[in-house]
Amino acid sequence: MAEDTQAQKAEALRKLHHGDRPLILPNAWDAGTAVMVAAAGFSAVATTSAGVAFSMGFPDGQFIGRDGMLRAVDAVAARVALPVTADMEAGYGDSPEDVAETARLTLAAGAVGLNLEDGIDHAQGTMYSLAQASDRIAAARAAGDAVGVPLVINGRTDVYFHPGMLDEAKFEEAVTRANAYLEAGADCAFVIAVRDPETVKKLVPAVHGPLNVIAGHAGLNINDLTEIGVRRISLAGNLIGATYGSLRDALEEIRDHGTLDFMQGAMTHPELNTLFSGDK
Repeated sequence: MAEDTQAQKAEALRKLHHGDRPLILPNAWDAGTAVMVAAAGFSAVATTSAGVAFSMGFPDGQFIGRDGMLRAVDAVAARVALPVTADMEAGYGDSPEDVAETARLTLAAGAVGLNLEDGIDHAQGTMYSLAQASDRIAAARAAGDAVGVPLVINGRTDVYFHPGMLDEAKFEEAVTRANAYLEAGADCAFVIAVRDPETVKKLVPAVHGPLNVIAGHAGLNINDLTEIGVRRISLAGNLIGATYGSLRDALEEIRDHGTLDFMQGAMTHPELNTLFSGDK
């Protein structure tokens, strides 16, 4: 991919965070699902780290490592013409230098954006310090600038995973971190694990830039989040969860009943061939 084309895609992705409608991202996990996202008319493709891991038979949480994730990102970016933003988890290393290298490699794989989270252990609620997390965002920004691509950074805070923090404290810490990450060079602030619309309504004006929230919980569907004013709405692992749920049900039907009712509504072989025959 020519560098100027990649830079143009990055700028296009950034502008999608400031349009009349929010950026909707039904997260893909391989080249095939990315092609389907593009064919459905969406404006960009986002990967899901959980989905990539699950599709390889591993759990979520950096188990497949940076190289495994980059191979998936490369496959996606090579197959679609849309801007691709990659979920690169916590950057595969603690230091800003580690994150800068991850950013460089993500761009080399063909993506023009990346997610970067501040969580260390979700179960324990541990996170990088605010200063360290901000330095990591700044390092990713510098890495993109160094190669002439305005990398679109989605700075994620994992505050709401903390098991022992009160809701009010979570909100204040999430706002502090989101605004610090925007100041450090992030283009969008991602507050994950928010589950109620009232909190999102408070976050939108408190965060000084585009806010990313995951759709899926009660009161947090795409239409609800659009009305609240969320600028970037992703599905994270919800789409692969639904897909694998259907596959599980089909396998159980075959095993337990010998019927094929699951095939109703399935895409046909000619349909799939047509879908995947188009050039990038």
